[in-house]
Amino acid sequence: MNYQSAGLFIIGTELTRGVIADKHCQLLANQLTRLGYHVERMVVVPDDGSIDTVLRQAIGRCDLIILTGGLGPTSDDLTRSVVARLASVPLVRDRESFEALHRRIGERIWGANEQQTMIPEGFIAIPNPNGTASGFRGVIEIEGREVAIIALPGPPREMDPMFFDEVLPYLARLAGHDEFNRSEYSTFLIPEAKLEELCREASCNGLQWGTRFQDMTISLYLVGGSEAERTEMADRLRSMVGPALIADGEVTAATLLTEHLLERKETISTAESCTGGMAAVQLTELSGSSQWFWGSVVSYANEAKTSLLGVKEETIAAKGAVSEACAIEMAEGMLLHSGSTWAVSITGIAGPEGGSREKPVGTVCFGFAGRGRTSEAVTVHLSNYGRSSVRRKATTVALLLARQFIDGCCLLDTVSKWQYI
Repeated sequence: MNYQSAGLFIIGTELTRGVIADKHCQLLANQLTRLGYHVERMVVVPDDGSIDTVLRQAIGRCDLIILTGGLGPTSDDLTRSVVARLASVPLVRDRESFEALHRRIGERIWGANEQQTMIPEGFIAIPNPNGTASGFRGVIEIEGREVAIIALPGPPREMDPMFFDEVLPYLARLAGHDEFNRSEYSTFLIPEAKLEELCREASCNGLQWGTRFQDMTISLYLVGGSEAERTEMADRLRSMVGPALIADGEVTAATLLTEHLLERKETISTAESCTGGMAAVQLTELSGSSQWFWGSVVSYANEAKTSLLGVKEETIAAKGAVSEACAIEMAEGMLLHSGSTWAVSITGIAGPEGGSREKPVGTVCFGFAGRGRTSEAVTVHLSNYGRSSVRRKATTVALLLARQFIDGCCLLDTVSKWQYI
């Protein structure tokens, strides 16, 4: 069976009423097109069962159907039932999905949540690490044709990783479309629009690209050509933005740092002001974080900086709390009071108030200290797209620069290449 044409069905009454905007059609169509599929149609339908009619019409034209939404625990979540009817099979409990959900929510599974572990008989469940509803995929035989059907949950934080981690490799293995040649990278601090411009400038030999926006990073996919050509394009991008802002594979700034600390058998601690503990959150996302993370002090008020970290009052009076001098004393104080090998500090102006001509909103100072090492500090001026944006970017900067400091790199040289953050 050759799989060439695809139909996308986005299910949700909130979408058809304009309460929320669809984020799936463009992403899915973009990725399918890059794989060589021809997207025949994209349909948004409410949670009222009308998907049954339009889906039957599409099956006659499409080799591949992807549905998002309608997998929740409520009575209007009908995707499972519709696909089961089309396949002429019953819904059955998927044992692994049931056990995984039971481990997460316990006896609360009995009731509405139980139906989220049901899939059409003969289909394969797609695990959902970020939600309660498993997806599923399978094949329906219609008039001598085999149509692949994939169902995924609607929330982007659940759908996106399931699609990229589980579905995209499966779609690449199906026969009938262009050969799947793709390299994956993680980019940091570069706005999506600027990344698009840079890719246009760096691309050659017909290479294409796609992106996926996430909370702390943007995933970049280079498609086509040879592996050497994709690597060459990535290297050109690194020369434009600095090597620290593009990493191979799907990683985060936190994992790049923590894996490095694990290799060295070392630990780090954080002293945070404007980020309010966000760096500590990133460093403790994974189980076993005590192997690399000692602890944190969130020293928002000046009194907290002086009493908890030993920052001199005269330093704040003369230089200000947002200064490299204060950042160094915060990092050194954290190192002194902790058992960690390294310490990083963050102090800045996240806005929307508090900026000045000399120190506008987005000005953030970072301090770094290590046992047996001379402390360093660097100031970075972040683009101001709102308070939360400044805080997220500052957290990423701190994690990236911490690794650079550990490796003995010149921090000023590193940040001097960062033109677009």
